[in-house]
Amino acid sequence: MAIKAVFFDIDGTLLNDVKSVQKSTQAAIKDLHRQGILVGVATGRGPGFINRFMENLELDFAVAYNGQYIFTRDRVLYTNPLPKSAVYRTIKYASGRKREISLGTATGLVGSNIINLGTSRFGQVISRVVPKSWAKMVQKTFKHAIRRFKPQRPADLLTIMKEPIYQVVLVATKDETNQLEKKFPQVTITRSSPYSADLITKGMSKLKGIKKVGQIFGFDINEVMAFGDSDNDLEMLSGVGIGVAMGNGSEEAKQTATYTTSSNNQDGIAKALAHYGLIHLGNESTFMSSDDNFNKVRDFHELMDGSLRDLPKAFDSHEASRRVNFKAEELVEFIYASQSSLDAFQEQVAALHQAIDQAVVKVSQKPATDDQMVGQVDALADLLYFTYGSFTLMGIDPKPIFDTVHEANIGKIFPDGKPHFDPVTHKILKPDQWREPEPAIKLELDRQIRKAQARQLQKEKSLKN
Repeated sequence: MAIKAVFFDIDGTLLNDVKSVQKSTQAAIKDLHRQGILVGVATGRGPGFINRFMENLELDFAVAYNGQYIFTRDRVLYTNPLPKSAVYRTIKYASGRKREISLGTATGLVGSNIINLGTSRFGQVISRVVPKSWAKMVQKTFKHAIRRFKPQRPADLLTIMKEPIYQVVLVATKDETNQLEKKFPQVTITRSSPYSADLITKGMSKLKGIKKVGQIFGFDINEVMAFGDSDNDLEMLSGVGIGVAMGNGSEEAKQTATYTTSSNNQDGIAKALAHYGLIHLGNESTFMSSDDNFNKVRDFHELMDGSLRDLPKAFDSHEASRRVNFKAEELVEFIYASQSSLDAFQEQVAALHQAIDQAVVKVSQKPATDDQMVGQVDALADLLYFTYGSFTLMGIDPKPIFDTVHEANIGKIFPDGKPHFDPVTHKILKPDQWREPEPAIKLELDRQIRKAQARQLQKEKSLKN
């Protein structure tokens, strides 16, 4: 199925380890936008943190607070505050155990200075440069210093909770997750950090948020590609059409995802988008066409064949015949799909043989060309033109269909980045998760039919008025 929307987790995914967006990712997002593919984030972060990425990357929408708060650059689409009783109980639980806690408001996380430090760029850098053997000592020192100069007061939290609260972040280890789930059965507990737990409304998640965005913007969950690295990404990675785990992600994320790419420091996002044919990763040693469909097919052949021809050259007679055979099979399949019975199919195949015989006579009467490449390219261009003409006469937009077929072909590449062939028949093998494109093509055609019917209905209403 053609991908219509791409979502990125932020920390460890959209951002590299120095909390910036790689240039390859920025270029990839622009490329997706040029193709009309929607781009957004799905994160445990709040709007205050996300806004700069919305503007700088021109993102279409954001699923914030693990699905609790959804917005675009100019409007809020959906909010789902936690029940006040749940927020109050969490504050009391945290204060009774002297646990740091932050409350997610419409502007961002407020409350714990320790949590704010841990999620800040400074805190993330410190966590990477401090030796692991010092970690506990440094953690205790920072906590002691912050609590001494600006301790967290439950009264402040009770004032904050008068606002709508969309997420509660509680300092808690991963081992405490089950205990928290028993203590707070009325909320969902998810994690994006080994040091804290995120509490949201029961039944909500990033995936549920993405589904809500799809209902508004007109795409199905199977038409979504999502990137993530943490525990709070697992449902999203397994529930969308294509889930991509970052190379730096958890083992659970990698096992859950459809595909694992390079890390957030090694162009992982761009490489995965190129792997699935959504963008083209060009370089100076190869040329790029202004025809993006050509570039996608070129990427496929580079993966399949290992090398490509950059200097134009005509096919020899053997390779030309091989390419014609591929096209002949598709022509026969086209005829087969067009007939209602086997007898009618056989009649049309006989007519095809007759048409070929007539074409042989007609072409043989033409003067021989001195330039073999010109003749081959002219014929191929005519075939391409006739194919677009057929789509035109059928009233079908071929672009999403082409993307669906291309994604299916790219899907034949195994996770090691290589094609695998049957040792006996030499036919290409298909990975276990490979899916036939026909169901996705059917869904796309149904969508185009519904859209055309709506246009026709609108025209009829306009004429009546």
